[in-house]
Amino acid sequence: MFDFVHKKKRIVQAILALAALPFLFWGIESYQGRDGEDYLALAAGEKIHRQEFDQALRSQQERMRATMGENFNDAMLDNPELRSAVLEGLVQQRLLRQEAARVGLAVPDSQLIQVIQDISAFQQDGKFSKQRYEELLRDQGMNPRTFEARVRQELEREQLIGAYSASGLVPLVVAERVMRLGDEKREVSLVQIRPEQFLSQMKPDDAAIKSYYDRHQAEFQLPEQVRVEYLVLSLEDLTKQLEVSADEASTYFDEHRDEFGQPEERRASHILITAPATASGEEKAAARAKAEQLLAQIRQAPESFAELAKRHSQDPGSAASGGDLGFFSRNMMVKAFEDAVFQMKPEEISSLVETDHGFHIIKLTAIKPAKLVTLEDVKSQVEQEVKKQKAGKIFNEMAEGFSNMVYEQSDSLQPAAEKFSLPLRQSDWIDRNAGEPPYFTNARLLQAIFSEDAIKNERNTEAIEITPNTLVSARVLEHRPATMPSLTALKDRITGLVARQQAAEAAIKAGREKLAQLQEGKVETVTWDAPRQVSRKDPQGLDNEMLRAIFKAEATKLPFYTGVGNSQGFTLIRVGRIIEPAPADASERKMFARQLQQVLAQEELTSYLAGVRKRYDVTVRNEGLEKK
Repeated sequence: MFDFVHKKKRIVQAILALAALPFLFWGIESYQGRDGEDYLALAAGEKIHRQEFDQALRSQQERMRATMGENFNDAMLDNPELRSAVLEGLVQQRLLRQEAARVGLAVPDSQLIQVIQDISAFQQDGKFSKQRYEELLRDQGMNPRTFEARVRQELEREQLIGAYSASGLVPLVVAERVMRLGDEKREVSLVQIRPEQFLSQMKPDDAAIKSYYDRHQAEFQLPEQVRVEYLVLSLEDLTKQLEVSADEASTYFDEHRDEFGQPEERRASHILITAPATASGEEKAAARAKAEQLLAQIRQAPESFAELAKRHSQDPGSAASGGDLGFFSRNMMVKAFEDAVFQMKPEEISSLVETDHGFHIIKLTAIKPAKLVTLEDVKSQVEQEVKKQKAGKIFNEMAEGFSNMVYEQSDSLQPAAEKFSLPLRQSDWIDRNAGEPPYFTNARLLQAIFSEDAIKNERNTEAIEITPNTLVSARVLEHRPATMPSLTALKDRITGLVARQQAAEAAIKAGREKLAQLQEGKVETVTWDAPRQVSRKDPQGLDNEMLRAIFKAEATKLPFYTGVGNSQGFTLIRVGRIIEPAPADASERKMFARQLQQVLAQEELTSYLAGVRKRYDVTVRNEGLEKK
């Protein structure tokens, strides 16, 4: 159907990623032959078990960590949308495999062999090594049969969706038309007719007020509310209560001396010639050759380093400043780069240093020695750390007892308050969706407070960890069910709302009448605001409804008038001039056409995948997605 032997670059990269990331080498046979019920989804008759989902989630975790670096937080994986997306990806894999079988796609053994032999990770001296292949797979706990089945499935999947990914042809004339529409500007002036201009004239009658009250019951209903007493066991509170002796501070400082003070810092400049890990051998060789040529020039004229960096470095963050990276300490740069810098002498030029970013030429420009400190210099910091350690031990000892007591003696919080010397606090009225910070904004705590056990059975809630090392248990003191206030109680409020609504309708009516007069050519005194030039790309603060009104009409005669009405009144719009964009050059048109093609191809693929999803029975057990 398609010649994937000659178009397998993306597939090879995908398999290389498998070879580079051990956590992805999870044998597909690990999920077969399992009869347990701990599955999260059923796709076309195939179960997706929790073990497979957990493995995919770990893979996603590693990808996010590699991409986000220090900004990554493990708590991101608790996001329900992310966990659902990972499961949906596994479902999609199952469905595409079924679809490939349904339409009769197959990958010949010769194609499979060629793809695997082309993977550089399995090669030795430029040739495929069966021994290396088997050893690498064995190291990852996978046998050749399993790996080859996975590669075959990936090739079949690529055949299935490749036609959609490569579709979306956009003629240049269409691209030019879309570019022109996006860049076209129209000079407009506005006049706002606001409800406030009519508000004093509005006198809602009793029928209008009653009608509004009847149609907006949910809007006025007072939510269910409770008032509670509660206990807080907090590591932070325990820390504040502790004292630290001089001996404790001295011992801690002696054991952690390296954590204080200022570590050695070095300042360096570099020239980067990029060659990412995914680059081909030819691309890397070309980058190395260019870097070696620059290094030879610098060796002959070291004073030219900054100028050459400005002209040739491909690091956008430092090239403009002559490659200067500023001061940095250990563990702030990639290891190979850092190891080279911290072995150099001031003004020394390094040999080529290769990292995942490419090839670096480094110049060490300054060294800032480590700064040692005494205990007196960091006494408050040391004491705080000792307090945290002591409080942590106490908190861990208290937490289990606190949790057990509020559960076992569920008819009162007083015993726990006395045993753990905690103040018994009281809240104001809170509802299911909102309460006073810092504690009653926690969803789990609110759910527990409004449970039948807490309200009807009058029991303590369990001890809930609302933030790390902070436990809260609450007990309902008073309960108010949801109520609907009477019309009499709400009359003044509703009168104002109805008056505002009527004023908005009057503003829209007046605006439409004024617009009709302008369109008929009747001379009217209108004070327009200053003209502004708007385009679809640069709306100048106008909303989409206004933009549609401005651009939808073919302006054969200028000025022309239009308008938009909403709850904020009516906006009269005068279009005084149309500014055609300058013709785009050939390279811009081609680039824009490619971008449109990518968008169209993605839409085609998305539609196809949605169709596949509907073709098969899929059951997702969302309750199993919660973190265990």
